Amino acid sequence: MPADLTMDNELTTLESVVIRFCGDSGDGMQLTGGQFTDTSALFGNDFATFPDFPAEIRAPKGTTFGVSGFQIQFSSQDIYTPGDRVNAMVAMNPAGFKVNIDDVEPGGIVIVNEDEFTKGNLSKCGYLDGYNPLEDPEIEHKYALIKVPMSRLTKESLAESGMGAKDINRCRNMFALGIVYWLYERPIDNTKNYLTKKFSGKKNLPEIAKINIQALEAGYYFGETAEIFPSRYRVPPAKQEPGIYRQISGNEATVLGLVTASQKASKPIVYASYPITPASNIIHGLSHLKRFGIKTIQSEDEIAAVCTAIGASFAGDIGVTGTSGPGLALKGEAIGLALMLEIPLVVVDVQRAGPATGMPTKTEQADLLQAMYGRHCESPVIVVAPRSPSDCFNMAIEAVRLSTKYMCPVIYLSDGYIANGAEPWKVPDVNSIPEIKVLHPSKDQYEDSEFFPYERDPETLARAWAIPGTEGLEHRVGSLEKEDKTGNVSYDPDNHDKMVRLRAEKVKRAADSIPLLEVNGDKQGDTLVLGWGGTYGTITTAVQHIRASGHQVSSAHLQYLNPMPSNTEQVLRSFKKIVIPEINLGQLSMLIRSQFLIETHGINIVKGQPFKVDTLVERIMEVIES
Repeated sequence: MPADLTMDNELTTLESVVIRFCGDSGDGMQLTGGQFTDTSALFGNDFATFPDFPAEIRAPKGTTFGVSGFQIQFSSQDIYTPGDRVNAMVAMNPAGFKVNIDDVEPGGIVIVNEDEFTKGNLSKCGYLDGYNPLEDPEIEHKYALIKVPMSRLTKESLAESGMGAKDINRCRNMFALGIVYWLYERPIDNTKNYLTKKFSGKKNLPEIAKINIQALEAGYYFGETAEIFPSRYRVPPAKQEPGIYRQISGNEATVLGLVTASQKASKPIVYASYPITPASNIIHGLSHLKRFGIKTIQSEDEIAAVCTAIGASFAGDIGVTGTSGPGLALKGEAIGLALMLEIPLVVVDVQRAGPATGMPTKTEQADLLQAMYGRHCESPVIVVAPRSPSDCFNMAIEAVRLSTKYMCPVIYLSDGYIANGAEPWKVPDVNSIPEIKVLHPSKDQYEDSEFFPYERDPETLARAWAIPGTEGLEHRVGSLEKEDKTGNVSYDPDNHDKMVRLRAEKVKRAADSIPLLEVNGDKQGDTLVLGWGGTYGTITTAVQHIRASGHQVSSAHLQYLNPMPSNTEQVLRSFKKIVIPEINLGQLSMLIRSQFLIETHGINIVKGQPFKVDTLVERIMEVIES
């Protein structure tokens, strides 16, 4: 367990704990971890989560390919990551144990369902020749190994329920959750209420709720009476600003951000997408919010989805389409169409590991260059990226604001890590969020002059958003090059050169509407660690550790990638060394070098996993000391 603890008889107070639940994809690990997270949130802890799903939809049961995991760090202090080393692991089967055991710190608690460590299950996940890790002296010496016959105890606790063996077997995760609730002094009432509500009102489901609650209580009281744990652990509530908080994932925050933007713009949003991991939860969330004027359409393919969104924007609504990297590639030509039409379009890209189908449930930051340049010809668009699950709310609003203000596509680069991860979110005062001004021209404005559809605002260079069917504002649209001002088809070479430059300049001018780049730490010095997207938490934590050890290092994080904040070059030139950690092979480094001719030191991984803080600290220190 962590070293920063105090003892009070058999109760140990810790500053923070990292727990990982793991097992087969059918063992309910996401539900178990989610309930532990909800309870910790209600308890008042700060927290960060990392759900880890198998990529295969129906991997063979008991194999390492089908392992599902859920990690949470909960703390009495501010934290930014789900944690590096696991302090306590709950493994429901040998496969979960094998995949995750190396991440548990020496001396860490390992609770296993020993009933599942049969010869057959051991061989399924690659433990051969009769080897059982639970009987390995080295394992027992390295970890605080707690062997619990969860399957048998769950069955015994529900023997009089009258339910079938299949339903009873599904309650093992609640038995495990009950043990962990007892171990970390968590109340069980929240989960009991959740189960009652989830399974109410339908035939036979109240009985399902009842046996799950019984299993939860049985696990809790097993922890209390078994006397197999040397101590219980307490993580006090965190000190947070007063307000209303809720647990939120990145995809949930994106949904709420889009809905808020719709309300602030007084415009309906039409969200069209084709199902793709890990973006699908966004359309699921929006589909329940029709009362706010949200229209959702599941299209037959990625191209149809983006074209539907473009049609919605042409008609005067705000068109949004969502996808992941493979879908963004398919949408490229249509994004160019929206750019040529110069109408609003928001493209949500929840990045995942590739190329091609790649690893659908694993995270990556590899779509930055595609967002910047993934269309033919000179086709610049605005690119923004949230930095954490809760920040998805703010950046979704920003995407809509910039798209409508500058009349051009905006690509919103989330990623699987922050889309599925969760953290506390202080619910904002909706009245404090600025309105999004959307103006449509009317016939009255042009009584004394002719309407030109590509006449531009002198400040933003945006053209007017004229609604089809508005008398006197009829105009021609299409994908062919437009004549300046009139919008007529033009093949004139000088006009084409002018229009290409105008569209590029319009995107550059968006820098006037975005915040300056902020530096955490000294504003100038030896080393700046620059990041973007979901690396924010790890970078922030790593830099805090390095500064605490006496080294001069600062950090900055780009949420606006095209255009970058107007002071970006000034910030970068204030430091001798620029370190850029990315979950790719150096895409932001390439942009920084090409735009500012500044040397960078890349720290790059492409493992489908986020950076670990310890790894980042080590790699940054190598640059500092070089």
